[in-house]
Amino acid sequence: MVTERHVTGAHFGLKDWIVQRVSAVLMALYTALLVAIALWNGGVDYALWKALFANAAFKLASFLFMVALLYHAWVGVRDLFMDYIKPFALRLLLEAATVVVLVAYLGWTLQILWGGR
Repeated sequence: MVTERHVTGAHFGLKDWIVQRVSAVLMALYTALLVAIALWNGGVDYALWKALFANAAFKLASFLFMVALLYHAWVGVRDLFMDYIKPFALRLLLEAATVVVLVAYLGWTLQILWGGR
């Protein structure tokens, strides 16, 4: 006898698993770049740090790092909420608060990288 299986739920599994792995690789590459720069220059001082962030490509790489970090965090926190917070209203409130905080962090990143002084 053949039974038809109806899968319900959010269907986040594989896509988010892949996104977390890709974002982890991006973060690891950025970290390796920072370590390589520090080793190449014998450390990092204010002048080097200022020169790095004067470069538009490094600012873009830093922004992409933060996007990867924030999305990576979102997937992890959302999965935790879905697994452990059972009242739907509370879970929705926590997820909304998390989104607000992560978007604020992204805005703060934009202000730091491209904000005028």
